[in-house]
Amino acid sequence: MHRQLVSAGAQSFLITPIALNGKRKTDKLDARALCLRLARWLDGNADELAPIRIPSEAEQRRREVSRRRQFLCRQIRALANRAHGQVAEYCHTKLAHRWWGPRHWKKLATLDPWLLGVLTKLRELIVALEAQVAELETELKGRVADQPRPKGLGELSLVTLDGEVCDWQRFYNRKQIGSYTGCCPGEHSSGGKRRLGSIDRMGNSRVRTLLVEAVWRFLKWQPGWKAAQKMKLKLGAGAAMKKKTVIALARQLAIDLWRWRTGRATLADLGWLAA
Repeated sequence: MHRQLVSAGAQSFLITPIALNGKRKTDKLDARALCLRLARWLDGNADELAPIRIPSEAEQRRREVSRRRQFLCRQIRALANRAHGQVAEYCHTKLAHRWWGPRHWKKLATLDPWLLGVLTKLRELIVALEAQVAELETELKGRVADQPRPKGLGELSLVTLDGEVCDWQRFYNRKQIGSYTGCCPGEHSSGGKRRLGSIDRMGNSRVRTLLVEAVWRFLKWQPGWKAAQKMKLKLGAGAAMKKKTVIALARQLAIDLWRWRTGRATLADLGWLAA
C-alpha cells in the first residue's frame, strides 16, 4: 500500500506502533490523535512520530533469501524432532543425530515396519528441504565470495547481516546502528538516581542473534580486537559478567561492522585478522 500511494503521488509515512488513547480505542479517536501528532511532527516536533525506513523491492527480495533459509532449517529441525519423539514413544530408544543420513539410515532397518514407514516419509521431506537449503546457501555465499571478511565471521553470517540491515549507509552515526541492534540497556532514572536494566530488545532480533553468536567467535579468533581488549577485565570476572559483556560487545561489533562496511575503517584499524 505504501508503494502504491507513493507511485500515485501521495506522501506516505510508515511509523512504529504507538499507544494513542490508552484503553480507549476507536477509529475516530485514533484518526484524531494521529492527525494531531502528524501536525506537530510537521511543525518540527520530531518526538511525535517515528517514521521507519521502507526497504526497496530489491532489498526485500535479497533479504527474503536468508530468511527463507532460516525458515527451512527450522522445518528440518521440527521434522527431525518429530521422528525422535515417535521412536522414543514406540521403541523407547534414541535416534542418532542426523538419523536420515545414509550411514545412520542403514541401521534403522531393524525397526518395526510401520514405524520405519513413518520415518521414511519424514526422511523424504527432510532430504528435499536440505536440497533447497543447499541451493539457497550457494546463492548467498556467491554474493560475498570475493569480498574480504574478518576471521570468525562466516560468509552466511555476513551476507545475512547485509540482507537484514539492507543498507549500511542509512545509518549516520554510531548511536543509530547501536539502537538498531536492541542491545542498549534499559534505564529507569530519576533525580540523582540512575538505574540500568536489561537490554531493551527494541531492534532487529535476527541481527541481534547473529551479533551475539559472532562475538563468541571473535573472542576466540580475533585476539587483537580492540573493543574486546578494552573489556578484558570484565570478560574474566566470572560467567555472569562475561555474558553481560558479550551483549555489550555485540552492540560494539555492530558499530565496528558499520564502520568497516561504509569504508570508515579497515580491518587493521579495528584490530581484526582477515579470514
